Amino acid sequence: MLRLSPVLFALLPFGAFAQTPDDKFTCRIIYVPTPQVVVDKMLDLVKVTKDDIVYDLGCGDGRIVCTAAKKHGAKGVGVDIDPVRIKECADTMTKFGVTAEQVEIRQGDALKVKDLERATVIVFYMLPEFMEKLEPQVLKRLRPGTRLVAHDYPLPNLKADQMIEFEGPDRSHTLYVWTVKAPKKTVAPAK
Repeated sequence: MLRLSPVLFALLPFGAFAQTPDDKFTCRIIYVPTPQVVVDKMLDLVKVTKDDIVYDLGCGDGRIVCTAAKKHGAKGVGVDIDPVRIKECADTMTKFGVTAEQVEIRQGDALKVKDLERATVIVFYMLPEFMEKLEPQVLKRLRPGTRLVAHDYPLPNLKADQMIEFEGPDRSHTLYVWTVKAPKKTVAPAK
């Protein structure tokens, strides 16, 4: 079930688009901050600890990775394509009192993260077309046991292990949780 919040729906016509090198539009890029109550719920659902490396693809102002570092002691990596968001991340890091050793912020394409395999937790709040493009990477690149949590928009073909709906300060939110499983081994037939 796809739902657009009234705020998100209102922003869609004004969103930017991520582009490929040959200038073909591939994904709409909009920024809608995740409320702190939702951030806390997302990190609690995937049981973030000091042993985790939390990646936020499309990190916006960096509040999720900063919360993971400050509240849970995890390392954080935030990736966003928008240079304005990257500048906001520096302010968020100062506000949360976290250092560059705890949180790394990168400007770049969230679909082209070279070291995604390092993640033990990945957080998303991206539109459906991004989730569709990301799903093959998740299935191919992530280690078994990696936990994923998405806000409002699920990975389209991967059944969530858990789906939580709850009332936030302004609207209802849906969170989807997965744990990456080991690939199924096929047994060769006996000869």
